[in-house]
Amino acid sequence: MVKLRLRDGESVNDAVKRFRKLVEHSGIKKEMRRREYYEKPSETARRNRRRAERREKMNRPR
Repeated sequence: MVKLRLRDGESVNDAVKRFRKLVEHSGIKKEMRRREYYEKPSETARRNRRRAERREKMNRPR
C-alpha cells in the first residue's frame, strides 16, 4: 500500500508526481496490468520459460 502525506508548502501537482513515482516503484501498476486478464498457468510457464531462454542467450559467452 502506498501512503502519501502532503508536505508543508507542497503543491498538489508536486504531490501527484511523487505519488506516481511511488506507485511505479512499488510495482502496483505492473501488477494491475498482469491481473487485467486471466492467464492460464501453461501460458505463464511458457512466458517464464521464454524469458529464461532469452536471458540465457544474452549471458552466453561469445
